[in-house]
Amino acid sequence: MATATTGQRRTATTMRMNQRLLVLALVALLVAVGGAHSYTVPRDTDILLADGFFKRMRDLFAERAYEDALGGAAGPAEMADEPPPQAPVDTSHLDSPPKPKLVEDWPKVKHTFGQVTAVTIDLQGNPVIFHRGSRTWTMESFNATNHYQHIAEGPIPENTIATLAASDGAVLEERGAGIFYMPHGLTIDHNGNMWLTDVALHQVFKFMPGRDYPAITLGHRFEPGSSKSHLCKPTAVAIASTGEIFVADGYCNSRLLKYNAAGRLIRTIPQPPEFLSLQTPHGLALLEHLDMVCVADRENMRVVCPRAGLQTSYGEGTQAATIQEPDLGRVFDVAAYGDLVYAVNGPTSPMIPVRGFTIDPRSETIIDHWGKFENPHSITFCPNGSAMYVTEIGPNRVWKFTLTM
Repeated sequence: MATATTGQRRTATTMRMNQRLLVLALVALLVAVGGAHSYTVPRDTDILLADGFFKRMRDLFAERAYEDALGGAAGPAEMADEPPPQAPVDTSHLDSPPKPKLVEDWPKVKHTFGQVTAVTIDLQGNPVIFHRGSRTWTMESFNATNHYQHIAEGPIPENTIATLAASDGAVLEERGAGIFYMPHGLTIDHNGNMWLTDVALHQVFKFMPGRDYPAITLGHRFEPGSSKSHLCKPTAVAIASTGEIFVADGYCNSRLLKYNAAGRLIRTIPQPPEFLSLQTPHGLALLEHLDMVCVADRENMRVVCPRAGLQTSYGEGTQAATIQEPDLGRVFDVAAYGDLVYAVNGPTSPMIPVRGFTIDPRSETIIDHWGKFENPHSITFCPNGSAMYVTEIGPNRVWKFTLTM
């Protein structure tokens, strides 16, 4: 019996050593692959972090992975949530994704809008736009601390929200005069509530259907800040079917804020241990069935899709899906269509065309290019996929597309 016990101990020791070697090999492979496939867009040195920081972070992640795999001195770590079952990935749509086709001579009537910053779809399937009327954003609009410099001029006197007919583009309804100072983002949720962002006010508003006063206001009026209750030039909002609210905050803070349906902050993205750095998150798209929130990470010239945490908290803080290729340029907005993300870039360099992109976030690749623009700013889909709309700032107009196979 003593011989058998010794043999068992030797076998157990050998198994533990093999497990350690396997874990170390996997960690080394992950670090090597991460380094081999990373792509850094050249930008100002004051934005880039030191190479030593990245190396140290990789070392820390390797150490943590090793300790977690071995269970540490206190034994195996407990999982708060079990990972959801992985559904099989259908890749049949990647060979021939739906391609946007421009609808000629739409709108059939002439419009004179200000800078058209956003477009969304109402419950009747009509496009609704947010524009700046007679106001423009110039170098003098904000000071070095992001405070709006033309408060004395008052809010924009013209209507800033226009509902257009999907059939011919005629104006069906206008509203929003005397409320906003510098419009930016607009979203209509599943219940018809209208969510708008104003970068001068540093606020996000929820307007219920038929109401003239906001039911929810996030941020403090004309007060930029980085605290939990302050926003700084928020750019976009995405609303989940569960009522949870995602805000891109925005030009100054470069973060995402997740609120519950009542407007209570429940998560900040990124936060430790998330290894994610955003530079001007400018547009949002929710892929709820994939539990992703995709971000137009404008100045990083990429699209990133961290876990949204709508189905389970498992996976929150893990590495985000990242789409970054040399021809992508500065991404201004994203919209979800099934398992795909459609994006528009803006002026970046003479070598990068301004156009649209079809992206598969699961394979982290661009699978199609389409369109030709000058300065697009927003993109949206009809929920039934019957149409897609893109707005531009200079020229201030709205484009309508259909989807063809």
